[in-house]
Amino acid sequence: MRHLVLLRGLLGALEVSAQPTPAERFQSLPEAQKQALRERLRTFKALPLEQQARVRENLARFRQLPAEELSRVRANLRRLEQLTPEQRDRLRRRFEEYRSLPPERREQLREGLRAFLDANPDQREQMLERLERWRRMSP
Repeated sequence: MRHLVLLRGLLGALEVSAQPTPAERFQSLPEAQKQALRERLRTFKALPLEQQARVRENLARFRQLPAEELSRVRANLRRLEQLTPEQRDRLRRRFEEYRSLPPERREQLREGLRAFLDANPDQREQMLERLERWRRMSP
């Protein structure tokens, strides 16, 4: 029995050691992917230290997400990558405007978004029409 436990432990250790190291995984990538990763590393190293720390913190939080949430975040990142630089800049500016709002106003906006997302298609259409009318009335 003791030998069986020892054997299981050794097999488990072999399975763990059979996992490729990050360096081995990198070496197995196509050259174009390696080059893209090298460029991202150069970009990362050019960031100020506080931004590098923020990126590391975000990555750590990202790795802790449940699989469903991780999938949603990845899909959003793919959509973000498809935006033109001008669209990304506009989105970044709008997000900064949002972050500068008082917490109460941000909560109001989140509630409005939740109401819009929970609405059926007809209700959404009505909400969008009202928004457009309001925009036309604004100077």
